Amino acid sequence: MADSSDFAAGDMHADVRGLRWSPVEKTIARKAFNLALQEELQSVIRETKDRAARIQQRFELWDLEHYLTKRRNEIDRKYDFRYSVIPFVLGGLLQEGRINEDHLRGLREDKLTYIRRAAKGTGRIKTA
Repeated sequence: MADSSDFAAGDMHADVRGLRWSPVEKTIARKAFNLALQEELQSVIRETKDRAARIQQRFELWDLEHYLTKRRNEIDRKYDFRYSVIPFVLGGLLQEGRINEDHLRGLREDKLTYIRRAAKGTGRIKTA
């Protein structure tokens, strides 16, 4: 459980798989996830349009293709909505500033503990 004191990151992964998500929590997590994904995709669209508008040479087409492939792979790796990993995904999005704790309001503390820990990027969690 999240409130046990000082355990290894591998244990955290096993514990996260045991979390139970209520229908309301699933909706909250999905909304935060979708918001961050939509904003990131809009950012890629804006950057792609800017880059495309500056293309003057043939090789710049392939630079744009490389950029898009790289971003697609990054986004595909980052946005994984499986409940066994979603606390880590949301933690990463929180760390990046793509979501904030207001987007997570309504999640129970057990999930928020894992999300906050993932956002800190620490291998251990300590509780008071």
